[in-house]
Amino acid sequence: MLIYELFISGGPVMWPLLVCSIVAVSVTFERLFFWAQIRKRRNRKLMDTILHLAENGEWEQVREQCRGSRDHVIKMLVVGIQHREYDMGKAMEAEARHRLKKMAQYMTVLDTMITVSPLLGILGTVLGIIISFKMLGAGGVADPKLVTGGIAQALITTAAGLTISIATVFPYNYFKSRIEHAAHSMEKYATSLEVVYTRLKRRE
Repeated sequence: MLIYELFISGGPVMWPLLVCSIVAVSVTFERLFFWAQIRKRRNRKLMDTILHLAENGEWEQVREQCRGSRDHVIKMLVVGIQHREYDMGKAMEAEARHRLKKMAQYMTVLDTMITVSPLLGILGTVLGIIISFKMLGAGGVADPKLVTGGIAQALITTAAGLTISIATVFPYNYFKSRIEHAAHSMEKYATSLEVVYTRLKRRE
């Protein structure tokens, strides 16, 4: 009941703040599920096996080993191997960009919530102060209780906006670090495959 009363006391700006909080929570849970699936699909042992097979030019074995794998790094390596006679590096780079774009999905939404929520809080503060001044003008200083509603509205919206923003920063930075780690991992294995393939071509 206390939360409901605080929400109502915050005034009309609390409604868009509620929408911001729902959006932030929804996106956070969606991304947590997405990254849990990414972690589940990882197969570092198979990555090393692919590099070993590629070093010996055993492309059919690579195809057999990778069949059914949903690891994003392995899929990138397979794309590179499939285009080895043309431009392995560019093929893997294009695939990596595609994978990273999917990983970065909805990140702009979280970034927007981090920025917009405090601004909405400040808007609520301004509206609350305006209401307080109107009450002062109507009732005078003799009855200070008239301005408490406007001051409460100002403080509640500011606190709500900051809370949403602060709470969203943590998952946003976590997801950002996961994307950077994934990019580094793809770059590492792509470079390793290119080096292995260059050695193989020189031996031929």
